[in-house]
Amino acid sequence: MKYTKEQYVKLTEQKSPRSKGPRNILVAFLVGGGICVLGQVMFNIFTRFGVEKETAFPLSSVVLVVISAILTGIGVYDDIAKHAGAGTLVPITGFANSVVSPAIEFKSEGFILGLGAKMFVIAGPVIVYGVVASVVYGVIYWVVRMFM
Repeated sequence: MKYTKEQYVKLTEQKSPRSKGPRNILVAFLVGGGICVLGQVMFNIFTRFGVEKETAFPLSSVVLVVISAILTGIGVYDDIAKHAGAGTLVPITGFANSVVSPAIEFKSEGFILGLGAKMFVIAGPVIVYGVVASVVYGVIYWVVRMFM
């Protein structure tokens, strides 16, 4: 059956689910904020037990990554993401999820061609562009400092 452009637009509007924009934004904000609050709480706990601030910052990040990886491995993180949407993309936990998910998916292909080769399919470009950006910024900083 052929549709005109107007008929097609009308049909897609009827069949497409309505966005719950304000609700989705609120839930994403609350979940993402909750993850950040969890990181701050862990930092406060570490410093309260005598860990120096310079050590407590990365330690809190590592704990968030481990929690995210474990939740991804047992399938809970994806369930949270279904309801929280972009709130689970808080950089540290979202990055851990983007590394662990492909690793789990391709582990049946073996450790080298599956797990090792596919683990950074999603996170790889983030790492590459992050490293390149840091080098570019470092060179710019170095050049500016030379002439000041």
